[in-house]
Order: sequence, then structure tokens, then C-alpha cells
Amino acid sequence: MLPLSVPPREIEATLWTTGQTRIAGVDEAGRGCLAGPVVAGAVVLPPGLRIEGVQDSKVLSPAQRERALRHILSEAVAVGIGLCTPEEIDQLNILHAAMEAMRRAVEALDSPVDAVLVDGNRLFPDPPAPAQAIVKGDRHVHAIAAASVVAKVTRDRMMLQLDSVEPAYGFAQHKGYPTKAHYAALHEHGPSAFHRRSFRLS
Repeated sequence: MLPLSVPPREIEATLWTTGQTRIAGVDEAGRGCLAGPVVAGAVVLPPGLRIEGVQDSKVLSPAQRERALRHILSEAVAVGIGLCTPEEIDQLNILHAAMEAMRRAVEALDSPVDAVLVDGNRLFPDPPAPAQAIVKGDRHVHAIAAASVVAKVTRDRMMLQLDSVEPAYGFAQHKGYPTKAHYAALHEHGPSAFHRRSFRLS
């Protein structure tokens, strides 16, 4: 069982003291975008490890996120990535697609976990271990912060690749988020194959 009464900042340490050392932190990126996939990361860190420079990806610059990712990949016990395509987002809706991407990220880890800690206020269905959703978990739980970096950098790199395929939309600049420039490109060119048709695109 997870210690539900423990403050979020202490939950990892509490789990470690009970022998639950393989704790997967999980977060996603791209939920609010108009184009591209929603991407999730899952990270298992060695007990007690704090990786310098790793925090909520939203407060880091692109260069800081890239450096943090290099440290995560070199020091993590396991890293998993999952995603749902724009087509899947349109089929499932964005909430369920984000949940599915997180499930896939945990499934992509190379061995079983003892616990799963997810950023947000709800869990994906049928987690493989005792799980807890933590509001603002990317600020409180180091493994979730690491997962947020993995998800954000992975997705940004994918959007750079899409920009080379569809340069008219400016994916390299806004990464698919709803900016004035993005809406202007949609008005001029219409949606691409990478846009989410279930979203309001005008």
C-alpha cells in the first residue's frame, strides 16, 4: 500500500524505508497542443539519488532540459517512453490518450516496479503496482520531475522532426502549442496530417 497520508515531498523516502525501491515517476507532455503526439516518460531512480538540475521541466530552459536528460539517462535505473499519436488522440480524446501514453511508458520499463507515482489528479487504468496520483507531483517528487524532463525533451525533438516535414506551421518554434503564429499558419494552410482534428483549430 502507498502511504496516502504522507506529504508529497516525503513519499519517495517513505517508500524506500519500507523496501519499495523501484519507484516509477510518471509524467506527460503535449496535452494542450494542437498538433503532434502526447508523450509520457517513466523514470526509476536509485533510492536517495538527487540529480542536479532535475526539476519540473516547465521551469527549465531547453538547454537545461537537454543537460538534465543526459544526467537522467546516465544515472536512472530505468527509463520508459510512451506516446499516443494525433489519430489516437482523436479516437480516445486527449485525457484518455494521455493516460494511455503514461501506461505505455511504464510498460516500456525494462523490469517490474514496486510503486507508481503519477503527476496529476488521476491514474491510468490498471497500473502494474500500487499507484498514487500527486497534484503538482513534478514539483514534489524527484522521479516525477525526471519523467517530466524525459517526456518534454522527447516530444520537443519529435516536433523538430515534424517541422522538417511540414515547415509551414512553425513546429520548431511553438512545438504544436496554440500560439498566434500557429493559428495564423492553420488559417493559411489548413491542418496538416499531424494536427489533432478533435481540437479547435481556428
